[in-house]
Amino acid sequence: MNHPLFLAHLLCVLILMGTGNLSGQSLNSDSTDDERTQPPNIILIMADDVSWECFGCYGAEDYQTPHIDSLANRGIRFNHCYSTPICTPSRVKIMTGQYSFRNYTHFGYLNPQDKTFGNLLQSAGYETAVAGKWQLNGLYHKAEGCTDSTRPHQTGFDEYCLWQLTKEKNAVGGGERFWSPPLESNGQFLSSQDNANQYGPDIMSDFVCDFIKRDRDKPFFVYYPTVLVHSPFVPTPDTIGDQTRDHSANKAPKNKPAQKANFVAMVNYLDKIVGKIVRTVEEAGQLDNTLILFTADNGTNRGIASQWNGQRIQGGKGGTKDMGTHVPMVAYWKGHTPVGSVCDDLVDFTDFYATFAEAAALTLGEDDPIDGRSVLPQINGDKGNPRDWVLCHYQPYWGSVTGAQYVRDQQFKLYRDGTFYLVPNDLKELNDLAKGEAGERGETARGQLKSVLQIAPPAPPAKGGKNAKLRPIHPDWPVITNGNE
Repeated sequence: MNHPLFLAHLLCVLILMGTGNLSGQSLNSDSTDDERTQPPNIILIMADDVSWECFGCYGAEDYQTPHIDSLANRGIRFNHCYSTPICTPSRVKIMTGQYSFRNYTHFGYLNPQDKTFGNLLQSAGYETAVAGKWQLNGLYHKAEGCTDSTRPHQTGFDEYCLWQLTKEKNAVGGGERFWSPPLESNGQFLSSQDNANQYGPDIMSDFVCDFIKRDRDKPFFVYYPTVLVHSPFVPTPDTIGDQTRDHSANKAPKNKPAQKANFVAMVNYLDKIVGKIVRTVEEAGQLDNTLILFTADNGTNRGIASQWNGQRIQGGKGGTKDMGTHVPMVAYWKGHTPVGSVCDDLVDFTDFYATFAEAAALTLGEDDPIDGRSVLPQINGDKGNPRDWVLCHYQPYWGSVTGAQYVRDQQFKLYRDGTFYLVPNDLKELNDLAKGEAGERGETARGQLKSVLQIAPPAPPAKGGKNAKLRPIHPDWPVITNGNE
């Protein structure tokens, strides 16, 4: 045998074998099923306009959420997950893994040039589906291509069943999301007449369950940004009784107690849908190989007050206090998540992209975001690499909401304007510690948080409604280091 030639050939083989971990490519992607372990399926359920104070596992007193509570009891509950205060910035952030200062310019818009976690997992061989609320084509400012029904495909989803894809709610052919909703599913427009007397969340969750059943034999990714529990607060199938179920049933009652009763019923029905999805995964024989995550896009509607751990919590959607930005996060992966554990590590919405990449055994490349860090180790019960802080760069370009920027840890929160709060003791942010002595611990935290703001980009314009002319972004801003990065 010609040993040098043999060794050279062997070296070439080894080099080729080592090239499987490239950006957007799954580890061992060319191996047979018998030679590799299939990466886990991933299901991300994101509720709309409902925060931590509405779920039993977080101490809620007004709601019945046994299925979400069961996920927490069997898996891990995170105490410090943070979004932005309103829907679109949160959705763009979680899908692209980037801080809002890099890519967020308009309410109701995801730039189709941005790579999403759908693109990431699709390129790794996952079957992908999205169902629920879209509202990302740029319909509100008539962006180029805003009526393109293939936009979900462009963002990495093989299949979709969505509300507000190419039609605004108030446009001709549009309508509300609950009773007899107009939806678009895999290129087909389903009018209110087509969906007459049906409940939107049932249609969309049935779509998710059907997708899971059909794709049980290959890795799949489901992104389910639910339409529950956004206003209008109307009856669910469990509470509507003999009332008509056509599109007129989407009109909310005028009195506050009736609105709150409907809101409670909607939270309870959201929980019921979560249970249906988990049950479908179990019946498909995939519970051992599916990472299920539950979160929400922002705080609860300001018109809703809830009892939580003996306190009255007023919904804070749109605002930067805890009631607007602190959201639930529960993760369950049978046989992997430590049973009934609670994690106090910080989680930012930029972290989901990195977490999914690690779960799929992917190495992030130059076209992937740089802002998040994976919390998969914590989900698996390991220490991981926890964040020291989370950053919120907030200007929704919608309504009269004022823009703001802050950085925080589990206890302390520092705004760009210098105001400083000990959040757990001051949820309403009434006691500005910057006006007095914050104590040794507080002053240390303030110094650390201030150093982050010093290397962050400028705060967004304080005033920037939907007609704002100035919409600065900083896509090439250097990485803002966090902890042990």
